[in-house]
Amino acid sequence: MATWDAGAETTHPIDFRFVRDGFVTMFWQSSLLDDSIDSLRSLAYRVVEFDAGAWSSDADMYEDVASQLGFPEDFGRNLDALNDCMSDVVSGRYGWDAATDTGLVLALRAFDAFAERDRRTAQTMLDIVATRARSAILIGHRIICLVQSNDPRLAFEPVGATPVGWNDAEWLDTKRGL
Repeated sequence: MATWDAGAETTHPIDFRFVRDGFVTMFWQSSLLDDSIDSLRSLAYRVVEFDAGAWSSDADMYEDVASQLGFPEDFGRNLDALNDCMSDVVSGRYGWDAATDTGLVLALRAFDAFAERDRRTAQTMLDIVATRARSAILIGHRIICLVQSNDPRLAFEPVGATPVGWNDAEWLDTKRGL
């Protein structure tokens, strides 16, 4: 799938809204994330959900990502290897079927807990995903990353050369109880 149609800006399909300003979007309310995932599934996206709150170390993250995305046995379980394998995800070699799926959605739940344990790895992981998602769009593939945080103040440095923003319904601080 090469691009969205010219009317996407005015019709606001959910997938277009998520990638319009960057490829990583944050959520505070799990119910909003659930609704978004349901909508993306209805558009034939492959959704892979991760419980980042269960990752007690970067090794847990690498193991979970490798397992759920079908990385090869020789995956190096470090950030460089993650970046390399994510380049294969872009082409559809791992994680999703580019011939039948509209795109791939990575949903990272309770990511704040992982970021608290290993901030550098969490930041770099999001940067890798955003950079690879940008590469994917250049060849007509769609990769979207949805990050759920139980901490409404969680923020990251820009990833993939773009800032990480809150979803449309929660971008105002007051919508996150602040």
